[in-house]
Amino acid sequence: MRKITISFGIIFLASFFFQVNAQTLPDEKLFQEAKILIFDKKWEQAQEKLEEFLEKYPDNPWFSQALFYKGKCLEEQKGKEVEALNVYKKYILLKDRNLSLTEDSEGSIIDLAFRLYEKGKKSYLREIETRLSSPHKVVRYYSAHKLSYVKDKKIASKGIPVLKEILKNEQDAELRDRAKINLLRIDPDALRDFDEKGYGRRARIFHLQIINRWKKEPEFSLNIPWALADLALSAIPEKEKAEMRKEGYDLDKIIKELIEFRGKIIEIKTEKSIIKIWID
Repeated sequence: MRKITISFGIIFLASFFFQVNAQTLPDEKLFQEAKILIFDKKWEQAQEKLEEFLEKYPDNPWFSQALFYKGKCLEEQKGKEVEALNVYKKYILLKDRNLSLTEDSEGSIIDLAFRLYEKGKKSYLREIETRLSSPHKVVRYYSAHKLSYVKDKKIASKGIPVLKEILKNEQDAELRDRAKINLLRIDPDALRDFDEKGYGRRARIFHLQIINRWKKEPEFSLNIPWALADLALSAIPEKEKAEMRKEGYDLDKIIKELIEFRGKIIEIKTEKSIIKIWID
């Protein structure tokens, strides 16, 4: 979901090669040294150089870039997620920030916040939630994508409006498919009332309920798009289907009836349960 950009590399290389051919001043020399260390992925050493640069040259035109690169160095070091996140938050508030690097910073904040959540620091999910209302759609989309992995469905569901926004407005098939998967991860019913573009009707939903015959209440319930259910049912080997027919259940016939008679409830009764299957 997160937009993959090459802005970091372009800005890095362009400024680096330009400076190589220029007269090297103390601030330029220090910044170049930091960039070489970044290029070599020597994150801790590069961080030290950048911190020295930021302290010595707060009014330098490269100050904002140096701050961004510091965030990158911290992000690449284990255990420094909080520091990195705070640096990126400072960067996006700068007046002379680069728009592409700002988008990258927002994406890194989302990643770092999620990493902290996985470490048990749930309060950092707020950093992701607030970005659901970002004016930049890439940031909104990536926030909703990340939230779909949160175990607390109440929090994860906050991304549903953005995921539906993707389905409504975007044409890219891969982007739309990922949004659907994210919605299914949060709540299969979230796709229930969604109208696919160009079809003029909502997607068909496959329902399955297993009801305890004695308690008269569902023990299990499943609601997923028919396209996914059809894919799973069609993948059942013929040998297994033959065994089911011996038990009196013709799976191919059941699927055919489900498709032809939308809304019809097919019941399969066992000694302890009633299985209900239908599509609407």
